[in-house]
Amino acid sequence: MFDICHTCRRCFNLCDSFPRLFDLIDESDTGELDSVDSVDFKHVINACALCNMCYMTKCPYVPPHEFNIDFPKLMLRYRAVQHRAGETGWAQAQLAQTDRNGKLARPVAPLANWASREGNGLTRPLLEAAAGVHREAVLPRFHGKTFTARAAEQPLEINRDAPAHGRKAVLYATCFVNYNNPSIGLATRAVLAKNGVETEIHYPTCCGMPQLEHGDLEAVAARARKVADALVPWIDKGYDIIALVPSCALMLKIEWPLILPDDGAIAKLAAATRDIAEYVVDIDRKEGLTPGLAAIDGGVTLHLACHARAQNIGPKARDLLALIPDADIEVIERCSGHGGSWGFMADNFEIALKVGKPVARSAAQSNKPYIASECPLSASHIIQGMDKLSEQAAQTPAPIHPIELFAMAYGIDPKEWPCQPSVK
Repeated sequence: MFDICHTCRRCFNLCDSFPRLFDLIDESDTGELDSVDSVDFKHVINACALCNMCYMTKCPYVPPHEFNIDFPKLMLRYRAVQHRAGETGWAQAQLAQTDRNGKLARPVAPLANWASREGNGLTRPLLEAAAGVHREAVLPRFHGKTFTARAAEQPLEINRDAPAHGRKAVLYATCFVNYNNPSIGLATRAVLAKNGVETEIHYPTCCGMPQLEHGDLEAVAARARKVADALVPWIDKGYDIIALVPSCALMLKIEWPLILPDDGAIAKLAAATRDIAEYVVDIDRKEGLTPGLAAIDGGVTLHLACHARAQNIGPKARDLLALIPDADIEVIERCSGHGGSWGFMADNFEIALKVGKPVARSAAQSNKPYIASECPLSASHIIQGMDKLSEQAAQTPAPIHPIELFAMAYGIDPKEWPCQPSVK
């Protein structure tokens, strides 16, 4: 496969795997793959962020072509072999335990956020030395109260006059929304309630994307079965499933069925799962939305997240925001460079910024008051890239999720759903 990629080179401007691969072969004794030691492939494989964009947007040799190329899946298989050989680092494995980390940080959220905040000259160098997390990388903040807890305390009245009244959906909270950004979940509940959708909130466990990045397929399969056991009974009751983060939607829809192809519950869950933007756009197209949307002043720069694009559902975040009257949307359809936890690491952070620089530059040039992305990690990474391009970092807008903008357009009081993490 590497020989085909070296000959083609269409992916030269995606992640750093491809420049590394091309340089590795070009600088070999013969300039061809036959003189490259396979030990050196690891440097190429470690740069893959599993964004799937080479497969989705560039490669001419994906199925049904006879070459049957799937670059990210081959990288994943290599990592699975590494993991089984015990080569996953201890620190990497601990960072991937998002549920445990969220539960431990929740009671001491202000202290955890102080310690993890970039610029903390006391704790961040220690974190870099101990766990390999770059001292300048913006890390997710923790909340003292999870999304599931907040939702249980704040029942919402369902709009029974809405055209879509009668729909029912389970919100799969995801680890990020539950522990790090409850605002996304609360805004989603408010928008759906206004449109007559009855919602239930469930969070059995993390989808396993952090483990997938390290090739721990057994752990991913165990999480898939646990989530399916919890959510499939709701499907049987007539509920749709909505994943609040595109990486998690990708796992439920595509990655889990590939790992567990013979599991009927996994297949049933995959068929019932929707991305949140996909779901609201479907309401508009089938029943119609509740009236009341108003224009948002100043416009929005919208980044289409790679894992949303990898679902092959079209630019649903753009379609969502286009439903807002007089929508002024500038779309950026390019990888932010972050790649999940990959972009946090000291070995990758500068590369992540380099890959995402065109996105940060486009966002800065758009000069709009809102920077939105379906992927919260990508949004923060773009903002950090914009800060590094400008000395006027204080003027950089805060990142926001498209569903939060949609709630604002409905006039839903932001005080009803945003949750700012506290810092000691």
